[in-house]
Amino acid sequence: MKFMTGLLSAAIVSLAAALPAKAETLRVGMECTYAPFNYRTPEGEMAGYDVDVAKGIAERIGVELDYVCQEWDGMIPALLASKFDLIVASMSITEERKQKIDFSVPYRVSLGRILGSKDAALKLFDDAGKPIPDAFNGLRFGVERASTYAKWVEAKLPGAEIALYDGAQPMLLDLQNGRIDIAITNPMKAYLDFLSKENGAGFEFVSPPIDEVEYFGPGVGVGLRKGNDALLAKIDKALEEMIKDGSLEKFSLKYFPFSIQPANWKGVGQ
Repeated sequence: MKFMTGLLSAAIVSLAAALPAKAETLRVGMECTYAPFNYRTPEGEMAGYDVDVAKGIAERIGVELDYVCQEWDGMIPALLASKFDLIVASMSITEERKQKIDFSVPYRVSLGRILGSKDAALKLFDDAGKPIPDAFNGLRFGVERASTYAKWVEAKLPGAEIALYDGAQPMLLDLQNGRIDIAITNPMKAYLDFLSKENGAGFEFVSPPIDEVEYFGPGVGVGLRKGNDALLAKIDKALEEMIKDGSLEKFSLKYFPFSIQPANWKGVGQ
């Protein structure tokens, strides 16, 4: 009996060794309401460009993903509190944020543009592309709370009359209904969700692309807690592979009629 028990135990051990090890699961924080970057479909599935990027990384580094929905202004505190392991939520890489967390190399560009009414004939920037502070006087300016856009407006236009919003959708609705005069947001989202739609027909971009690295960073990256250097290196390698094999461009063309990758692939800090 002891002999048979020993054989059975050895067989179980051999079978367990032959089975593939269960993949590590990483929890990914995102808003889940920021279409077309990260959102839930009517069926409850996660979708969007950020989700595609997260899945591409997971496939290459051999992990499973769990999605954790988090409001934007609590995203970094939640990461630091270990509520999730990664931020894949279109977060711009900025010096201020890098004091708290680490970032991967960028996986898309980071910039802003201002929208306004076509009928207003606004001249807010000079020929060199610099804002004219006085031109903003008397204009109600919609800005997303706790965003890089808010930082830029506060620094460049301290006298602007700012209306803060918890997301782009309510801000664009107020722009459409005349409650604000201008709004700054992600031009990719603005194009898809507003300018290309019937309700955005009377509006246009009233600024050039605003891509000052001091405020918007070198692009958007994956955020993670400091000290995870091995994981960061794997993520960087996965993203570099994805841009070289065209995966990131393929993802972007699912949602936009143009590429949203950096023109020159550069690591953070270069």
